[in-house]
Amino acid sequence: MSKDIFKVIERPYLTEKVSGLIQDVNQYAFKVNPKSSKLEIKKAIESFFSVRVEDVNVVKVKGKVKRSRYRLKKRADWKKAYVKLAEGDSIDVGIEANG
Repeated sequence: MSKDIFKVIERPYLTEKVSGLIQDVNQYAFKVNPKSSKLEIKKAIESFFSVRVEDVNVVKVKGKVKRSRYRLKKRADWKKAYVKLAEGDSIDVGIEANG
C-alpha cells in the first residue's frame, strides 16, 4: 500500500441511512480520498480498526452547484466508501444499537 492510512480514510460518514445499515447488515460508510482504490480502503480499515472487511463499495459523489449573489460556485467532488465487516466485528462510531 503506497498511501498512509490517515490519507486514505478522511472520516466516518454518519447519516440516518448509514445508522440503519450499521444495525441491519454491519455496513459502515466513510469519506475517503478520491484517489484511493478499494484495496487501499480495505487495508486501511483493517489495519486501523483491527477488523475483517468482507466487501467495499465505492460511490463518487458529485459536488453541488450553489448560487451566490454574484456567480455560481461548485463544491468539490468526493468519494464515499461503504464497508461491510465480517460477522462479529464492529467499529465504535458513537451509535447505540437498540435491539
